[in-house]
Amino acid sequence: MDMQGSRALAITQQQAWDALNNPEVLKACIPGCDKVEATGENQYAVGVAVKIGPVAAKFSGKITLSDINPPASYTITFDGQGGAAGFGKGNSQVTLEPKGTGCELSYTVHASVGGKIAQLGQRLIDGVAKSMAEDFFKRFDEEMQRQHPQAYASAQAGAGAAAAPGPDDAGGGLPAWVWAVGAAVVLGIGFWVMRSF
Repeated sequence: MDMQGSRALAITQQQAWDALNNPEVLKACIPGCDKVEATGENQYAVGVAVKIGPVAAKFSGKITLSDINPPASYTITFDGQGGAAGFGKGNSQVTLEPKGTGCELSYTVHASVGGKIAQLGQRLIDGVAKSMAEDFFKRFDEEMQRQHPQAYASAQAGAGAAAAPGPDDAGGGLPAWVWAVGAAVVLGIGFWVMRSF
C-alpha cells in the first residue's frame, strides 16, 4: 500500500515536530493504542488493537526513526506483528515546512501486509487505513488545540477575516484553520500505518 498527502497546521513547525515526537501525544491520538514507549535511541515499542473487517487483533511492533533533520524531516521504519491476523511493515517519510504562522506536514508511506489481513483485499485495507488516518488527524487537532489555544485562536481570527463576506460575496465556507489543523499529523501517519496493520 502506498499513500501520500499533505496538511496545513495552525501550529508552528517546532510545535508540530515536538508533538509528533512525543510518545504520550501519539498514544492519545492513535485509535486503539495502549502503548508507545521509548526502547532506545530513536526507537519505540507500540501496542495497538485493530479491527479490519472480520479480523480483530492486538498488534505489537517497533518503530525506528532515521534520517532525522529536526524540525524539518525524518524517516519512520515500522514492523508490526498481530499473531495469526498477520503483519505489517514499511516506512514513511515525513516533512514539516513553515507556512505563514503555521506549517505544512507532508508524508509518503510505503507499506506491505501479510497473513489474514492480506486476504481481506486491498480496498478494505485502504479504506480502514484512510479512516484511521482521519481519526488520528482529528484527535491530533484536538490535542494541539488544547496545548496551543493561542495558535488556533490566531488562525481562526485570520480565517474569519479572510472569509468575511464582501459586498458581492454571499458568504462563508470552512475557515482555513479547519483544513490546516490536520497537517501536523504527517509524522503520526507512520505510527498510524503501523497500528493499522
